[in-house]
Amino acid sequence: MTRAVSRNPAASADLDSGEVSWFEHATSRSTDWPLPALIAAKGGRRVSVVIPARDEAATIGGIVTAIRTELIDARPLVDELVVIDSDSRDETASLAADAGATVHAARSIRPDLGGAAGKGEALWKSQFVTTGDVLVFIDGDLTEWGPHFVTGLLGPLLFDAQVMIVKGFYDRILDDGSGLHAPQGGRVTELVARPLLGLYWPALTRVVQPLAGEWAIRREVLGSLTVPMGYGVEMATLLDVYRLHGLDAIAQVDLGERAHSHQSVHDLGVMAAEIMAVVMRRTTPFAEPRSSLLWQFDRSLDPPWHSRDVPDAERAPANAADQA
Repeated sequence: MTRAVSRNPAASADLDSGEVSWFEHATSRSTDWPLPALIAAKGGRRVSVVIPARDEAATIGGIVTAIRTELIDARPLVDELVVIDSDSRDETASLAADAGATVHAARSIRPDLGGAAGKGEALWKSQFVTTGDVLVFIDGDLTEWGPHFVTGLLGPLLFDAQVMIVKGFYDRILDDGSGLHAPQGGRVTELVARPLLGLYWPALTRVVQPLAGEWAIRREVLGSLTVPMGYGVEMATLLDVYRLHGLDAIAQVDLGERAHSHQSVHDLGVMAAEIMAVVMRRTTPFAEPRSSLLWQFDRSLDPPWHSRDVPDAERAPANAADQA
């Protein structure tokens, strides 16, 4: 299977030749990975799809149903479909179970290791309740998407033994009723994550959407990494795989388009702070943030200044915890 994607040669003329070469050979489209070819290439390997979810009752049932119907019942590509429920206050867990997923409450998994809220915590805990050689992560709030998200992310991992992690990217459908596409990533991606990569890891600047919630990784690789408990999990895994395995261990797949709910600016501020903390811990020399509070101003509150906790804790590698 080919992973090359034809882009605009003129637009690439000013880029570093190594980065251009990586982008050309490491970037594919979801349509490059047809389902029959993936099933044939899978062999005896197991595939687990994991959906971290918190209060996603409006969308979780449809996501689980589509994956189960097309990739488990109709064609045997996915071996297990698991939802990790992170303290939901709505019917997320029951709806996911009714649609055919195996559902675990994040805090109930390995209670001897403690529990916390956060996306990274849910993904880290998923390693103890899944059996897949390859883990595919899909967000639980998608509204415009398709099972090709899963097949596209699996393609490079099933066909190229050198690839350790696959990142998805897509055009975002604006959540303003217009239906227009935003070819860029989200605000935290474009204003924080990509600028930081450009400053400290220029070889990774051709990763289109480093914070995309749709990605896949080999189990043994994820199990060897420390994992932030919060929103910084995607940035951390990208940087750590690059540090440990090099640029050619990373691939990316164009998944087309995606729509999902948007966050308030203040919520995005906390996410941005998490990304910055992840980066600071991975720069040289080592730099630990001096505070885990983010102060924000809101004129509607009395007093207008309030602080938000920035999750900055990281879980030790699951491989080590599994042996404890």
